[in-house]
Amino acid sequence: MRLRTLPLSFSNILLGSALAYSLSNSPMWNREKFSWTIFTLTLLTTLLLQILSNFANDYGDAKKGADNADRIGPERAIQSGLISPKDMLRAIIITALLALISGIFLLLESFDYQVDWTFISFVLLGLLTIAAAIKYTVGKGAYGYSGLGDLFVFIFFGIVGVLGPIYLQLHEVHMALIIPAITMGCFSVAVLNLNNMRDRANDQKVGKNTLAVKFGFKGSKIYHFILFIIAYSTFPVLLLWIGITEGSYLYFLVAVLPIFVIHVIHLRKVYLTKDPKDFDPELKKIALSAFLFSMLYFIVVIF
Repeated sequence: MRLRTLPLSFSNILLGSALAYSLSNSPMWNREKFSWTIFTLTLLTTLLLQILSNFANDYGDAKKGADNADRIGPERAIQSGLISPKDMLRAIIITALLALISGIFLLLESFDYQVDWTFISFVLLGLLTIAAAIKYTVGKGAYGYSGLGDLFVFIFFGIVGVLGPIYLQLHEVHMALIIPAITMGCFSVAVLNLNNMRDRANDQKVGKNTLAVKFGFKGSKIYHFILFIIAYSTFPVLLLWIGITEGSYLYFLVAVLPIFVIHVIHLRKVYLTKDPKDFDPELKKIALSAFLFSMLYFIVVIF
């Protein structure tokens, strides 16, 4: 399940739910509009989708030979012989079904158990999300092997991941909130880029053409810096939003300063790193800091 990066799956849901909660304080809604049941089901569904993606990634990379003796990162389940490909495939099917069931209950709760075209559209989006989680490395034309992994992570862990919970809660989305969604999208892509920078040499050998392979060692570092520049350039929108709706932006600004310091130290580490294996400890650092970032925003808004 890759526990060290699993909290990243909650980050976009926490931020999106916090924004929905702040919106529910406007004259159009009241606090009772925010459903904690929907919030819980959204977290559960997202967790299952992340686990599904990790299982499928383990399976796909093992079948394609990317998980081999030359790989730098932690040993994978199939690679180590701990789990057979057949058992992992079974786990993928079970987890996909659980994610589908959880997602349907989430949609039923969100739409007051009324099935209409909007409900059906969200079911189709859910099926697309499950397919995207599996297709990252599994099967012919796996998009993770052609440099599209970053784009899909940005879409599903950024735009959809943040705006989705808002719509499920309020059935309306302010498009201005796509800007803070970009923040979480960039943090999520940064974790993937670290993983790809670490595995770049081996991925190149087996034909896994990630952006890290396409950009090269130096280019991948520049790309990594750009991700954080974009993420923090959208940060003032979050401060403005929490100031307008909650009047609490100073609390969040002070609380998030240590995370900014962690990211500055991290970027210095990336800049100085010459051995790709030294990228590995940074994965946990960025995944947890992104989770803490969204958790702090959630806490300030709720309490």
